[in-house]
Amino acid sequence: MDEHTDPMTARSYGSPPASREILEPPRVHHRRRLLPTLVVLALILAVILWAHPWATGPAHKGPPATPPQPVSVATATTGEMPVVLNALGTVTPFNTVTVMTQINGQLMSVGFKEGDMVQKGQFLAQIDPRPYQVALEQAEGQLAHDTALLHQAQSDLARYERLKAQNSIAEQQVSDQQFLVQQYQGNLKTDQAAVDNAQLNLTYCHITAPITGRAGLLQVDPGNYVQTSNTSGIVVLTQLDPISVIFTLPQNDIAAVTAAMQSGPALPVTLYDSSNTVKLATGTLTAMDNQINVSTGTVELRGSFANPKNALFPNEFVNVELLVKTLKDAVLVPSAAIQRGAPGTFVYVVKPDNSVAVQKVTLGPSNATETAIVSGLSAGTKVVTDGADRLHPGAKVAVVTPGAAAAGASAAPGSSAPATGAKAPHATRHPTSGATAPSTPPSRP
Repeated sequence: MDEHTDPMTARSYGSPPASREILEPPRVHHRRRLLPTLVVLALILAVILWAHPWATGPAHKGPPATPPQPVSVATATTGEMPVVLNALGTVTPFNTVTVMTQINGQLMSVGFKEGDMVQKGQFLAQIDPRPYQVALEQAEGQLAHDTALLHQAQSDLARYERLKAQNSIAEQQVSDQQFLVQQYQGNLKTDQAAVDNAQLNLTYCHITAPITGRAGLLQVDPGNYVQTSNTSGIVVLTQLDPISVIFTLPQNDIAAVTAAMQSGPALPVTLYDSSNTVKLATGTLTAMDNQINVSTGTVELRGSFANPKNALFPNEFVNVELLVKTLKDAVLVPSAAIQRGAPGTFVYVVKPDNSVAVQKVTLGPSNATETAIVSGLSAGTKVVTDGADRLHPGAKVAVVTPGAAAAGASAAPGSSAPATGAKAPHATRHPTSGATAPSTPPSRP
């Protein structure tokens, strides 16, 4: 029955009519053509709405004007600017003595403890004096013997001279006796020198401190035999108060330092620790070397410092600040106002109409917060200190008061209060006005 199925039945129940297969695809192709056209029309309509006046209101007059830039300003003032030269130095004692024995012998005892402060003339060590005491007694005995011989010879000479006056003896005998007396006198001087030498050796057995200072570690223990050939000595004494610091400066600073040394009192020198935060001492400049080190182009200087609390330790590295002079009535601006670019070194000056202009300036000494202006700016001029990166000549600005800026900074996340207790800033020389590059020393509590 399957082989003779009616074709009409198979067409009715097996597949859709042929007419549906022919009419369905044209409707699908028509929708696909219509969709891009609708998208293009929508884009054109959006552009027309954006460009025409009714899209932005009746006051449409072109692109909006740039609003004034918020900036912080400061007024240039006049004041004093200290000129300070910074250097690295080494704490160097005025006196360091290696206590050595001047005679050979056994070290019997020491009269100090390691690290003690000893005074000049204080007992330090005792060498066995017995051999030298014996030598002294021998020298004194020889001196007594030769003294007796001299007295005998002088007595004989006196007797010979009386006999000669009576023509009882020959003149030659008197002359011989005179020479004998002179020989004994020479022997007496030799014996006296031997006695003095033995007494000196006894003095050397008792060793005392040649200076006031701190005793170092003991180099040899009692009981050892010490000799004059020992180079390590018995102990090293170091003077701590007063103490000096030796530091170096570039040769370009010699003229300024020399002029300051000759024109007034001793220049003040301030010392800070190796981290450049803790102030250690204040002293004065005492000497400058007479030659420049040709390998480094620097000259050495020495400063003197009182050290009653031993804050300065020998061979310690310190940071040195030498105050050369103080500029009077200098024009000062915050260092944040200084800009560098194609015009050179300049500041943004705020005009009365709240527009800014570029003003070239010549820099002088500076410190951590302020810079002295040598030329190009006068006191009373307002300069931009914050927000200069968004400015250009002629740009309008809106001045932000320091109170509002501080309030905004405190409200900003991650903001922190400024550090307090910082060291008072000092000036350093700017490259345009001297040999030393500007430096901003870290704040020191």
